Amino acid sequence: MTDKMIERINELYKKSKAEGLTDAEKKEQTQLRQKYVKSFRQSLMGTLDNVYLVDENGNQEKLKKK
Repeated sequence: MTDKMIERINELYKKSKAEGLTDAEKKEQTQLRQKYVKSFRQSLMGTLDNVYLVDENGNQEKLKKK
């Protein structure tokens, strides 16, 4: 997700509140939001893959997927 894409999401949001969006702009907004959510989830999963739980004895255990 680039800064340019995030700026475009914000522009479309502001325009939707001010005057409304065309059908093409609504479609673009939906696609950009889906890309943003996908990027966010990938980033979060990457972070959680590197998280370890440490018990009182100092033993490290990797988080498990549910």
